[in-house]
Amino acid sequence: MSTQQNQHLEHFAREMDRFGDRRREFLEIGRRAGRFPSAIARLGGEETADKEISVWCSNDYLGMGQHPVVLEAVKDAVDAFGAGSGGSRNIGGTNHYHVLLERELAALHGKEAAIVFPSGYTANDGALSVLAGRAPGTLVLSDELNHASIIDGLRHSRAEKKIFRHSDTGHLAELLAAADPDRPKLVVLESVYSMSGDVAPLAEVAELAARHGATTYLDEVHAIGMYGPQGAGIAAREGLDGEFTVIMGTMAKGLGTAGGYIAGPAALVDAVRAFSRSFIFTTSLPPSTAAGALAALQHLRSSEYERNRLAENARLLHRLLRERGIPFISADTHIVSVFVGDDRKCRRASALLMERHGIYVQPINAPSVREGEEILRVAPSATHTTTDIEKFAGALDGIWQELGLPVDVPGRP
Repeated sequence: MSTQQNQHLEHFAREMDRFGDRRREFLEIGRRAGRFPSAIARLGGEETADKEISVWCSNDYLGMGQHPVVLEAVKDAVDAFGAGSGGSRNIGGTNHYHVLLERELAALHGKEAAIVFPSGYTANDGALSVLAGRAPGTLVLSDELNHASIIDGLRHSRAEKKIFRHSDTGHLAELLAAADPDRPKLVVLESVYSMSGDVAPLAEVAELAARHGATTYLDEVHAIGMYGPQGAGIAAREGLDGEFTVIMGTMAKGLGTAGGYIAGPAALVDAVRAFSRSFIFTTSLPPSTAAGALAALQHLRSSEYERNRLAENARLLHRLLRERGIPFISADTHIVSVFVGDDRKCRRASALLMERHGIYVQPINAPSVREGEEILRVAPSATHTTTDIEKFAGALDGIWQELGLPVDVPGRP
């Protein structure tokens, strides 16, 4: 090995040493179809017995990843078309299920067209690199807490970007008013923020964008399936879906499968299809995944049961945590971000929940949140029972008291 190679390796070894016990650990679990949120976790290596756990941090919020209609669709598509797509979308990798899924997504949002990507990350990265980057002189206004995939897509676009304070429409108004009125403008935000669970002021943003002639790009990944008529999202719930130019979503959360998409005017979608590197230069979703996502979407467009169960479970957990004085950031949605504010104690609380109660909640630390704002990101699902939620609240309360965690944090609902 050359001296230069050794220097390279030594650099990263030192960097990880400095990272210390903040290194990210990955729990190996096997979700149990038909029994989720139950899962089997492998703890301590190959020779350690598997442990049955209850999962409280999954993004499969509605349990569609195990729904019989979804599983049947996936199995049928595998039998018909095999395991993979065989190529990129423009070279042998477009299956009829991709086309049907895009049509269904466009219809869900009342848009002219939709395009499906292999993941939500590649959808944001690929779409924004085109929409922000190919119209000359575009100025982007982006919420400060937007997801990493949005940040990366805007960086790749090389468009000029202004950051507005989180959900601060006054600040957004100032930035829009200061911009050249003849300049193309793109406002980018999320409807539900994944680490806090709060909802953006969509009506005010839509009004500002319309007043200043700005195009809007709304990421609804944590809302698709869970909110609005037919699960179309927060904008649809508020009667504002027509006010946002492009809706971005995912199949990996409410639909329980994988993939991402955008829906919007045909001209914009066609441009993304033609120029997006993360769409063109990658293998497409397996037909079975597209088929499963389509089945989940069609089911959720006609069923309120899963949405109602999720809402009931979230309200119950909010109430039980309030009664115990356990702080959480927002009661707006089903994402219950329990505020700890200390990296070590956050990881310890997570470990004790697992060791003593078989409850899996992932501690969230920097860089996913700012240092000093560490949380337990709790996600009750439509598949949790009332008893499950009561047991969880009781277990968390005992650990909260034992670790001397905060009970009065500014901004608590």
